[in-house]
Amino acid sequence: MAVAHPKLSLRPYLPDDAPVLEEIFRASITQLTGDDYTEAQQEAWASAADNEEAFAKRLGHQLTLVASLEGSVAGFASLGPAGKIDLLYVHPATAGQGVAAMLIDALEKLAGARGAGKLVVDASDTARGFFEKRGYVAQQRNTVTVGDEWLANTTLHKAIAKSEAS
Repeated sequence: MAVAHPKLSLRPYLPDDAPVLEEIFRASITQLTGDDYTEAQQEAWASAADNEEAFAKRLGHQLTLVASLEGSVAGFASLGPAGKIDLLYVHPATAGQGVAAMLIDALEKLAGARGAGKLVVDASDTARGFFEKRGYVAQQRNTVTVGDEWLANTTLHKAIAKSEAS
């Protein structure tokens, strides 16, 4: 029986999640960014997960949320220090189903509860439109060198409401 509204859920990152999140990271880059980045740029970008231990440590040292769709891991996002969104990746099979929006909504609420007045993200050219539709405003273009490749992205900011402690 078809489900009219697939069930999305969120939970905190657990160390055992690292291998599947690494797969999602790589699949998202290689399958969703081809209109904006060359194959060589994608490979350089995806190499950030080559050191599995370092990738897991990066996830564990930030506020990382894992999204599930009908019980399967569908994406993840992490919030680093000073209100900076570090990672937002969705499995290509679940792109366009509200996973990224749910993750960013949660990060915005959590950042507000922690007293952040704004969020900052260095968005890929592929993700820039997603963030702009959510009220993020472009501040500057950047070039990042990874190995022998350069990748362009855009720094965007969004003011968020600070939550009052109850």
